[in-house]
Amino acid sequence: MKSNFKDIINSEIPVLVDFFADWCGPCKMLAPILKDVKSDLGDSVKIVKIDVDKNQNLASQFQVRGVPTMILFKNGKQLWRQSGVLQKNDLVSIIKNHQK
Repeated sequence: MKSNFKDIINSEIPVLVDFFADWCGPCKMLAPILKDVKSDLGDSVKIVKIDVDKNQNLASQFQVRGVPTMILFKNGKQLWRQSGVLQKNDLVSIIKNHQK
């Protein structure tokens, strides 16, 4: 997953990575919000979900201490990061602000 992950986050379009866990209640609340964000923004953003229990090295590499943690990447650079659930409109505006 690690080498593939580097390819994913090196994208020229923003990539929102959602570090989640199956047992996490807020992660379950965030899932439909991310689907709505994707349907609003379409191909102008990639949304990738990473299960921290199955990808502990990746979670550790990005210092994910709690779930859900979302990190926005573009061209391999981390542009934004937050733990917890955000509303769809907030996420859409954050992503749009980093598309330029």
